[in-house]
Amino acid sequence: MPKITFMGAGSTVFAKNVLGDSMTTPALAESTIALYDIDPQRLEESYLMLTSISNNLGNKARIEKYCGVENRKAALRGANYVVNAIQVGLYEPCTVTDFEIPRKYGLRQTIADTLGIGGIFRALRTIPVMFDFARDMEEVCPDALFLNYTNPMAMLTGAMQRYTGVKTVGLCHSVQVCAKTLMEHAGLPYDEQVQWKIAGINHQAWLLEISRDGKDLYPEIRRRLAEQPPERDLVRLELMKRFGYYVTESSEHNAEYTPWFIKDKYPELIERFHIPLDEYPRRCVNQIADWEKRRDELVNNPHLSHTRSQEYASYIMEAMETNMPYKFGGNVLNNGLIPNLPANACVEVPCLVDASGVMPCHVGNLPEQCAALNRTNINVQLLTIEAAVTLRKDAIYQAALMDPHCQSELSIDDTIALCDDLLKAHEGWLPEYR
Repeated sequence: MPKITFMGAGSTVFAKNVLGDSMTTPALAESTIALYDIDPQRLEESYLMLTSISNNLGNKARIEKYCGVENRKAALRGANYVVNAIQVGLYEPCTVTDFEIPRKYGLRQTIADTLGIGGIFRALRTIPVMFDFARDMEEVCPDALFLNYTNPMAMLTGAMQRYTGVKTVGLCHSVQVCAKTLMEHAGLPYDEQVQWKIAGINHQAWLLEISRDGKDLYPEIRRRLAEQPPERDLVRLELMKRFGYYVTESSEHNAEYTPWFIKDKYPELIERFHIPLDEYPRRCVNQIADWEKRRDELVNNPHLSHTRSQEYASYIMEAMETNMPYKFGGNVLNNGLIPNLPANACVEVPCLVDASGVMPCHVGNLPEQCAALNRTNINVQLLTIEAAVTLRKDAIYQAALMDPHCQSELSIDDTIALCDDLLKAHEGWLPEYR
């Protein structure tokens, strides 16, 4: 039976989903599950929760726990699969810093974990840690598959794919629900007969096709949305109106990946498109409060059970263990899969997986307007990776200067000053840049 190592096991609710899924899957039920975190309390809570689930499923899994950098290799040793869900710097201090300092420059954000100045600095403090993981994996589990769930997805996954020898695929939650969400907006029923094709980049992949019984559903969707526009998800629907296709990730995310929605000069846009500024800090505060309420329910519940979720990880591991193919949306190195995006970009495309591993599917060119918008984000991703690898401060400046949201709000001088302020505030969380 395989060994599954979960990095960042203090993400207790997410660990329940991925590892609970694994324990309810026959091909994975007897796995060794190694939990790793640097926070002993959160690690212990996840251990108790997963042990309870295991007991109620027949106590088939072997669950181990490893705390601290000094025990990281032991957690990884012999792993077949490594699931990554770390957050370097947590909500406090680092996420707070990512929001408060840009706000002084008049730069407002919603989520700040994928692109923009917040996404850039989240990547800069996370890539070095993931490179440490990669060095350990190359030594103690060189054949393991690394399943990355941590944002910024394209930057972190792309860095691993280009600069380490670790087999890496990035996984996101948004692909599975994209077509269903659009159908719900249009008041159309969604079922297993609906077929769809999604490709692009993480959080900005395009619903290129959606059909039922061979009939294109886009014309009816557009007609219904024009007749009765919904009151939510307005940024994505505006992008679909202007670019022709629906994108995978939420409106609050996409509002800060583009230059048109969060603008100090046009404050009425915030109300018009229902853009929740400072949304991620609010979510963090609410999640922390919710965890305090749910801790006993999850950690000290001897009757805790689990139902398999939609998360891709267990289905990918199951396919590799059983050699039964599974299709999913994965983040992989482009290498010509989408010819009109850069070859060294990390793209989100349909993938097949079986015992041979992950096999990305060739997509072909995106509609040119979709590729053009993706490229504006890829510019930032590639320059941020360049900064993390070379430790060049000017590459950080260049990444920020190419960011669509920063470009729309800040001058060159203010952008560079903002980067310098963030570098100073993140001292101790970043390597030394020159």
